[in-house]
Amino acid sequence: MTNSDALKPAAELAEAASRPYPNDSAEYRAARKALLAEEIELRRHIERVAAQRRTLPAGGTVPEDYAFEDEDGKQVHLSSMFGDSDTLVVYTWMYGPQRERPCPMCTALLGGLDGTARDIAQRVPIAIVGRSTIERQMAFKTERGWRSLKMYSTAGNSYAEDYRGVGPDGEDWAALNVFVKDGETIRHFWGEEMGMETADPGQDPRGAPDLQPMWTIFDMTPEGRDPNWYPKLECGR
Repeated sequence: MTNSDALKPAAELAEAASRPYPNDSAEYRAARKALLAEEIELRRHIERVAAQRRTLPAGGTVPEDYAFEDEDGKQVHLSSMFGDSDTLVVYTWMYGPQRERPCPMCTALLGGLDGTARDIAQRVPIAIVGRSTIERQMAFKTERGWRSLKMYSTAGNSYAEDYRGVGPDGEDWAALNVFVKDGETIRHFWGEEMGMETADPGQDPRGAPDLQPMWTIFDMTPEGRDPNWYPKLECGR
């Protein structure tokens, strides 16, 4: 982590980096410079939170070496999904057997992840798990043209129930979890815990940082996010 004592004030960095665009007014440039300082502070806060996350004490050991069904219909265990890594990222998407179609928000997120999955895998493996059969998940993967995500079915195990992929009434929940392996021991390192209970008034529930690039782009527009708007699986519906 960067030593905060060695950091230059954000306002000083903003002053040095600020460059006017064609026909900027003095009012716009002053406001933009102030915003730039806040953006620098936000970047620093994100780094502080990430550093705090890395210092978490050892999490709980997993109750069992869960058996999943992979894309070839073969049984694989959680321990084998690490490959040569000591870390594994698992995203549980909302596509349970009771759903006719997957969650549009999960679909939007996975679409972005599919484009970067090969790059992510250079540092850490990432697995996408769902409660539907692997056949249903693969059919939708083909429909969307996803190429790089590795999908697994939790059918037959309690992984989704144990790691916040199922709500109290049996409904699908999206869940992001990170696991670490030390020899034969697998521990839970971190899991997304922000949701409806932590949402601020007038905002849709989301984590921080937000994994969904779509919302980050919207945040940069004058309209911003619309908490009442969500993507659709098919345009026009």
